[in-house]
Amino acid sequence: MNKNYIYCSDSCPFCQRAYQLLESKSIAFKKRYVKDQNDWNEVMEATGRNTVPQIFINGTHIGGFDELSAAEQSGKLDDILNG
Repeated sequence: MNKNYIYCSDSCPFCQRAYQLLESKSIAFKKRYVKDQNDWNEVMEATGRNTVPQIFINGTHIGGFDELSAAEQSGKLDDILNG
């Protein structure tokens, strides 16, 4: 299983920003579209949150776009990628 994935919706502007940030760093990822209640249940079980995007890098839950951006700015994202 791909360890880099995003629970997402293409109509979500924060999802779009997350895609752009990951692509700018050449991080391959899989999109897991949240379309129905079963999908939302999966997101809640995996993250304890009910919003998208929810981002996993190397199997580590990063959080939403704000947390992804903060991890990139602090250098933590590189640590996760390399660890």
